Amino acid sequence: MSTFFNEILSTIAERGRSLIDFGGRERGGARGGLDELLERLLSERGEASGVAIAREIFARYEDLDATGRHDVIDMLTDRFGVDLDGAQQAAEAFLAEPSEQTGRALSEASEPRRQELFRRLNMAPDGTARLVAMRSDLLKGLRANPDWAATDADFVHLFGSWFNRGFLVLRRIDWQTPAAILEKIIRYEAVHEIDGWEDLRRRIDPPDRRLYAFFHPRLSDDPLIFVEVALTTDIPTAIPPILAQERDPIDPRKATTATFYSISNCQQGLAGVSFGSFLIKQVVAELTRELPGLKTFVTLSPVPGFAAWLKSQLEPGEDGEANVLGEDERAIVEAALARVERGETMDGEHEGVLTQLAAWYFLNARDRKGRLFDPVARFHLGNGAMLERVNWAGDPSPRGLRQSLSIMVNYRYEPDEIEANHEAFAREGRIVAAPRVHRLARARNAVHRDLVAG
Repeated sequence: MSTFFNEILSTIAERGRSLIDFGGRERGGARGGLDELLERLLSERGEASGVAIAREIFARYEDLDATGRHDVIDMLTDRFGVDLDGAQQAAEAFLAEPSEQTGRALSEASEPRRQELFRRLNMAPDGTARLVAMRSDLLKGLRANPDWAATDADFVHLFGSWFNRGFLVLRRIDWQTPAAILEKIIRYEAVHEIDGWEDLRRRIDPPDRRLYAFFHPRLSDDPLIFVEVALTTDIPTAIPPILAQERDPIDPRKATTATFYSISNCQQGLAGVSFGSFLIKQVVAELTRELPGLKTFVTLSPVPGFAAWLKSQLEPGEDGEANVLGEDERAIVEAALARVERGETMDGEHEGVLTQLAAWYFLNARDRKGRLFDPVARFHLGNGAMLERVNWAGDPSPRGLRQSLSIMVNYRYEPDEIEANHEAFAREGRIVAAPRVHRLARARNAVHRDLVAG
C-alpha cells in the first residue's frame, strides 16, 4: 500500500516539477537554497507543484552535511514559529467578541507555521519517513540547542496524530517474513543483541517463541516497535535460559506464562511517541485468543539506571553528606562496582544487600524532575504493570553487569488491573508492587535505620 502511494506521489511530483522553475540553484551551501523553497511551499496552492517542491526540499536537505542540517533546523526554529502579531490581533478580536468564529481564528493564528510546513512536506514521496529522519537529526542536537524544543514539540504534536493507534497494524514476525524486515529486526534490537541469522531464528521460529511488531501504512516495511515473547510454564528469573542456543522447546499449548523479554523502539525520530502500551495490550489479546491456557503475562526487564544510581550515591549530596547509603552498604556497593570495572561477574556474597537496595531504588529513587529514576520502570509502571519480583543474576552479560550488577526484574500485567494500576501511578505516583518487593525494601530500611542509630 505504501509503495503504491509513493509511486502516485512520485508521478505527481514529476508532473509538478515540469511546471516549476527551481532557478537552477546549486544544492550546496549551508542551507542549499532551502529558505526560499520552504516559504514557497507554504504559499503554493497547486497540489502537483506542492509535492514537487516538497520532494526538492528533502533532496536538498539530505544532501547537506551535519552542519548544514543544523542550520536548517535553526531556520525552522527562528523563522517558522507563531506569527506573534497575527496571534495578538486574533486574541484581541476574541476578547472583544468571544465566539466560535473568533475562537477558531485565534486557534489558527496561534499555530506555528512549522506545523503546516510539516504537513505539506509529508506529501512528498516517503515524506513521513523523511520527516521522522529529520526529527532524528534534531534530537541529536537538542541538548546543545535547547531552543529547538519548540520545533521538536511541533514534530511530536503531529506525529502523535499521524501515528495514532488506529493507523498501526500488528504483525507477527516469523521465518517467512521478508528478509528486508528481518534484517531490520536484527539491526534494531536494543535490549539483547541478535547475533546474526541463526540467533534470530532461535527467537522467532520455535513453537514457544513469538515476535510481534507494529507497522504504519506509510512505513510499511519498517517496524516502529517490536516485542519478543517466550512462552513458558513459570515466570523466568534470568535471560540466559531464554536465549540459550541449546534448549528443548515446549508445546505452546502447555504454556501458562507469556514473558515479554525484549521491547525495542525502532525509530529514533519517534522517541516520545509511545506505542509500547498499545503493543503489549494487543499482543496479550492476540496470545489469549491463540492460547487460552495462558494465565500470566510478565516481562523480564533490564534495570538500566541502577548502577548509575548507585554510583551517584557514592558522591556527596548537596549538603555535603552522603546520600542514602549506610557505611556498610557503601563498602559493598564500592566492591561490587569495582568487580564490574574489572570485568568480573557477581557472586552471591552480597546478593541480599544489593537486591534490597534495588527494591528500595524502584520504590523511592527519583530524578531531578521528580520521576522514577529508572526509564524502564517508568514505562511499565506507567502502562499499568505491577512490579512483581527483583531477580539476582538475571543478566550476567557485560551489558547487564554494567547497567545493573546483573539484576533484572519482572513486571506483571494483570488485564483486569492494568487501568487501576495506571491511574494509581499517573495520579498519585503510587507504585504497585508485589509484597515480596515491599519486604525487600522494608528489610533495607530496617538495616539502614539500625546503621544510622548505631
